[in-house]
Amino acid sequence: MKLTVGRISTLRLPAGKTDHIEFDDDVPGFGLRLRESGSRTFVFQYKVGDQNRRMNLGAVSAVNFAEARKTAQNLYHRVKLGEDPASDKAEAKLKAAETFAAVAARFLEYKRTRLRARSYPDVERHLLTHSKALHGLQLAKIERRDIATVIAAVADNSGPVTGNRVRTSLSTFFSWALMQGLVESNPVIGTARNRERSRDRVLEPAELRAIWNNLADDHFGAIIRLLALTAQRASEIAALHWSEVRDNAIMLPSDRTKNHRAHLVPLSAAARTIIEAQPRRTNSANELRDLIFGHGEGAFSGWSKAKEKLDAQITAATGKPLDHWTPHDLRRTAATMMAEVGVQPHVIEAVLNHVSGHRAGVAGIYNRSTYEREKAVALDLWADRLMAIIEGRDSNVLTLQRG
Repeated sequence: MKLTVGRISTLRLPAGKTDHIEFDDDVPGFGLRLRESGSRTFVFQYKVGDQNRRMNLGAVSAVNFAEARKTAQNLYHRVKLGEDPASDKAEAKLKAAETFAAVAARFLEYKRTRLRARSYPDVERHLLTHSKALHGLQLAKIERRDIATVIAAVADNSGPVTGNRVRTSLSTFFSWALMQGLVESNPVIGTARNRERSRDRVLEPAELRAIWNNLADDHFGAIIRLLALTAQRASEIAALHWSEVRDNAIMLPSDRTKNHRAHLVPLSAAARTIIEAQPRRTNSANELRDLIFGHGEGAFSGWSKAKEKLDAQITAATGKPLDHWTPHDLRRTAATMMAEVGVQPHVIEAVLNHVSGHRAGVAGIYNRSTYEREKAVALDLWADRLMAIIEGRDSNVLTLQRG
């Protein structure tokens, strides 16, 4: 039967049948499907090998007959060319569900147990926060331009270094997706790296005072103050354990330091006061945590939001924002100012747990001293100077005379 607008309006389900397709004589595979429920739907049916494929072209009440017929003609020509339109449609639907956000969740689940505890939060933040503009896009359709736009926005808002770190995380993610067969190429390849400035930011006394005096009485506030007083790495203090604090010092095990060397950090009176003020917190099972900072099971991880809040508070209090700074600048500032009061370079290196200069090469082989007494003196001197800066008074520290 040749289907026409007039005929399809008069066609009825044959007696005794609950489902019937009336095919068109002119366009092979084009038909009208009638069902017992009363639904009337245009379909296109064809064969691939011995298998039948059927595609729904829309209800009669919703689709114009001429448009449905034209669609069926186009599909028929594609089948004659060896294509499988129903399979292509199913694949397209599957890919449409594979958005950046959906696949990133799978990637992060895969990486959760494979990355170091201090590295995973950074990758998670790069993909879930910094790359939010990509979340709704179909993964396979993301182009180099999309990636470049995200990296540029991060560089503008958070600095070129963060932009480059986000770029690295995105490249790792797309490389994984490529191996999973989810994309055909890595769109990060070919995007430009931001030019990074030398990491030489040393905070001025006024900047130290603004940061310290505008910190809230919370986890982040305590961590930043300890970073300033101890000159240690942010990840080491954010994941500090009660079991690592003993005999007026922090004892960092080798698996918690960057160079995998155990490290003793003497605590000044000011640093001890901050740690002693922390309550013993519990996890979700109401069990006491060994971790001093953070909630639930993990260490403190809310760096970005906490720093944004602090920067906004500093701007409100002083009338102008600080130049871009990072928690790591506190470590460099402490080292610089310790040198200014005469602390010897090898002692500063010991405080920082650096294996360079006096402690590297042949000298390091024969000199196994950890300079515990010297580190304690240096950190006490630095604490006194820092608190004098914070309080706007003269320091009690006299510049040490070099021998």
